[in-house]
Amino acid sequence: MKTKLLMASGLLVLAGCANLPLPGSAPEPPGGMHAEAYDAEPGRDAAFVARMRAAPPPVTPDIREGKSPTGDLRLLNGQGYVRIGVGHFRADDPDAREQARELGREVGADQVLLYRVPRASSDEAAPVDDPGSAAADALRAVYFVRLRLAFGATFRDLEPAERARLGNRDGVQIGSVIGGSPASEANLRAGDFVLAIDGTPVRGKADFQNRLRMRAGQPVTLTVNRNGRDMQRMVRLGAIAADRP
Repeated sequence: MKTKLLMASGLLVLAGCANLPLPGSAPEPPGGMHAEAYDAEPGRDAAFVARMRAAPPPVTPDIREGKSPTGDLRLLNGQGYVRIGVGHFRADDPDAREQARELGREVGADQVLLYRVPRASSDEAAPVDDPGSAAADALRAVYFVRLRLAFGATFRDLEPAERARLGNRDGVQIGSVIGGSPASEANLRAGDFVLAIDGTPVRGKADFQNRLRMRAGQPVTLTVNRNGRDMQRMVRLGAIAADRP
């Protein structure tokens, strides 16, 4: 599962990645908050979020108890939100919830979901006041923001068997599609094969990315194969292209 998440992360804005990787650790949380650690998604610092967000940040982010990390992530991805980072707090700190909210304001989050994680089963190390006592539970705060997307779907290269099934044509296969994105509004679906842009064949993932980036802000017509049948889908690409491949 983690491998799939890492593969998708490079397509954040251009492809609107729905399943994103667990972030890399930052040495200190922004603004000197009392979080034990803040793990930011690679490339999603405050400047990036400010530039790419779909709307101005709220005065205070919406904060609530999460239910299922995987289910919540899938639900928010479907609404156009992406994860920008994870904060770690001590669950026995009475101010932890407010600290998590304040950190959300500093990083520009729209949504904050809280999860209580038994320290013994968590993967982060943290200091304990009494080394001989049981460690306190951790409070994990996951931060989300809704970004503007140029395309809004993940995609990958085709496998040899898929090319053969498509009549030895190349292209890409669509993965997850983010709700409200250009790809979603064009009725693209997971599993669709994109074979051409404006009639010119697509030569794999890198070619598809580059051509979407070059046409950012413009409408394009995709030749899509769904269930063995070719069809045309017009996509009005967003004006923002990916900063990273």
